[in-house]
Amino acid sequence: MPIKISQHFDSGAIDVVQADDPRRIDLNLRKDSHADIHQWFHFRLQGARGQACTIRFLNAGQATYPKGFEGYQVAASYDTEHWFRVPTSFDGQVMTVNHTPELDSVYYAYFEPYTWERHLRLLGEVAEHPLVRVHDIGTTIDGRDMNMVVVGDPQAEKKIWVIARQHPGETMAEWFVEGMMDALLDDANPVARKLLQRAVFYIVPNMNPDGSVRGNLRTNAAGANLNREWMTPSLERSPEVLCVKDKIHATGVDMFFDIHGDEALPYNFVAGCEMLEDFTEGRAAAQNAFVDRYMASSPDFQNVYGYLASKYNEELLTLASKYIGHTFKCLSLTLELPFKDNADLPDPQVGWNGARSAALGAAMLQPILQSLDD
Repeated sequence: MPIKISQHFDSGAIDVVQADDPRRIDLNLRKDSHADIHQWFHFRLQGARGQACTIRFLNAGQATYPKGFEGYQVAASYDTEHWFRVPTSFDGQVMTVNHTPELDSVYYAYFEPYTWERHLRLLGEVAEHPLVRVHDIGTTIDGRDMNMVVVGDPQAEKKIWVIARQHPGETMAEWFVEGMMDALLDDANPVARKLLQRAVFYIVPNMNPDGSVRGNLRTNAAGANLNREWMTPSLERSPEVLCVKDKIHATGVDMFFDIHGDEALPYNFVAGCEMLEDFTEGRAAAQNAFVDRYMASSPDFQNVYGYLASKYNEELLTLASKYIGHTFKCLSLTLELPFKDNADLPDPQVGWNGARSAALGAAMLQPILQSLDD
């Protein structure tokens, strides 16, 4: 069977330069559909069973985040369910994978994908719980549904908002939300039961459906970076943000969490609101307390490595967590998960993956519960 590389499926993205010889498969990272951003890839290789393949990403050095490929290992799967890491090197210009497929078909991706089909199945599964309602709150540019999951009583004392995947290629964010919702809806989980006595959760598992299916890293079908749209979202450019922002203003919010992935840093961490001019000592204490409680809840979470407070000064209030923190004066955090691995607890076989993201999502319920009175 001759070598074949394909990418015409959910989140598929790659450009083939040459693929005649398994010892020299040359590829280029494909840009986002409507933006000059090169990073995400997801493709299928057929016809190389038992052959030592050398796969080169020729333009990796010109990627949007080239440091994301330093110390990074490509994810692979034979069945699209079980993903593992394969030997990968990066010389600053070309990223090279050396792998001998054991089967006729193998998939490679920047990170374990979270498919649109799984997203819809997740919505259907949680909707069966008596404490859950799944609301349609808008439509994307490509015509896909924007859904919000409400867990608990909307009249509850505290309103907790969680959004994920503003940047669609950061699939670990939706794995995180899946794990968090599984824990929240576990009738045997005492933390979840206690939480839902006092709080209602508003959850948007996928903020960027179009970008997810198109195989984009950071943008939607209009080329908009949704996490720079929170001041002035529009139906034409960022309907996804517009509908969610409107809902937040309608419900109010006491805690807000925006789940993301970071290409370069092999750690889990949060970016807070300490750079806001109106950030009080009381809010700082609440933010620090939440971080401490999260570290106690999960050894996968840490506060040594992260972003400088000055990272986003020029575009501050266009970011979701900064806009919400400034507008509602509440605990508002961006949570970053790694594409690579957690350097504090590395797993060479799978690196950081969907299951570990889900476990970190489940672990967040404890610090939320402990922070309700802050």
